[in-house]
Amino acid sequence: MFTRKNLRPALATATAIALAGGMVTVTAALASAAPAKYADDFNGDGYRDYATTGDGSFTVTYGTATGPGTKSKTFTQNSAGVPGTAGDAGGYADGFGEDLAAADLNRDGYADLAVADRTEKVSGKASAGAVTIMWGAKSGVGTKATRLPVKAKSHLGFGNELETGDFNGDGKADLAVADGIDTVHIYRGGFAKTGTTGKVTKHTLPNVTDVLEPTGLVAGRVTKDKATDLYVLGQGYRNDKMTQDAWFLRGGTTMKPGKVTTLNSSSPDYNPQGVIADFNKDGYGELAVSDVPYNKSAGSVVVLRGGKSGPTTKYRLTQATSDVATAASKGDGFGMDLSAGDTNRDGYPDLAVGASGEKVGSATDAGGVHILRGGKKGLTGTGSQWFTRATAGVPGSPTAGEQFGLSIRLRDLDGDGDKDLLASGGWAGPSLFFRAGTSGITTDSVTELNLRPSFPQ
Repeated sequence: MFTRKNLRPALATATAIALAGGMVTVTAALASAAPAKYADDFNGDGYRDYATTGDGSFTVTYGTATGPGTKSKTFTQNSAGVPGTAGDAGGYADGFGEDLAAADLNRDGYADLAVADRTEKVSGKASAGAVTIMWGAKSGVGTKATRLPVKAKSHLGFGNELETGDFNGDGKADLAVADGIDTVHIYRGGFAKTGTTGKVTKHTLPNVTDVLEPTGLVAGRVTKDKATDLYVLGQGYRNDKMTQDAWFLRGGTTMKPGKVTTLNSSSPDYNPQGVIADFNKDGYGELAVSDVPYNKSAGSVVVLRGGKSGPTTKYRLTQATSDVATAASKGDGFGMDLSAGDTNRDGYPDLAVGASGEKVGSATDAGGVHILRGGKKGLTGTGSQWFTRATAGVPGSPTAGEQFGLSIRLRDLDGDGDKDLLASGGWAGPSLFFRAGTSGITTDSVTELNLRPSFPQ
């Protein structure tokens, strides 16, 4: 699944930067240890935790039996033990914590957190970029940090995108790291606090007339084998026009490059959001990916069906799709954020879609959130739900510029088995917690949480 909602402005021009690197194998002792039950249980207490992006920082909030707890800690590069230098990076804002990916990388029973900083100056090389692994422990994240080994090169931005997954199906967590030009590195597990990793392989993006520049990674099971697959989302060029494309890398003993699918033939989404889920329960994972520039930024979601060897056909959902609430209007931003999960216990994953530019009443850019249902035919508008500050039971009232739905997550926050909704607007501030029931997301007891839904799925 696409693991994050970062803090890059949604329609900002991407900076083209790149990476290089590699390393060696780890000891057999680490390979035999039992991994953490959850990929984001950083203190090993059996509850999922929440690592959220920030501005040159990230914050870890620890989970409890009833959801996010009160214990949290914010980290910057000024924090004890964290390598690197905090602050402005050659005219770019500090990118530390802009992208996060969680997994028990060293299989010690505590989840670890990979933290990206594509702006980091390394060995005198401006914007070489770095990825820091914050190791989990009984006390949580922060007792030790290690940088991934990589050869520093100026303006290459190592860590532009991150994803975790078991890309070769051997039961160990791997880490995918992309740059902003044309390369994805797969670091195989296991990892060690000394800085060693498993084998590292490079995957150069295919030439699409000119180049395909990575702007997102999405990991998940697309085919029916046991390995995690990977989509590289990126900006391409065809017939002298910028396009939005998705390149498929099939997981396995050897990562096999697949086809490139064009999602938008005239305008790319510079900050695409995506997630992989089996929305129609046919055994193949489908990629749902944002295409916010579509139709004068009314927005859309493109769903790329999975098949025996990878992606097959695709379809598009918008606010003009039958039974989807509201109308498709310029600047609605349908697809600004996405998250998948079963909200009504019918066994089919649903899709939460943020429409942060939606006008609500007279309030422009007030925003809202759609819940689209999964089913035998995949995602449709049938039975979909729509929530704004004007919805009965939702606290507050529509406010111009709030951009509610800019950041959303579906996750079982209260431990009852279905996926609840956490949604917020703007780049800071609290979120609204909508509980799920057998009929889907409800407004029976919407509460406010001081937790941004910018954590990995």
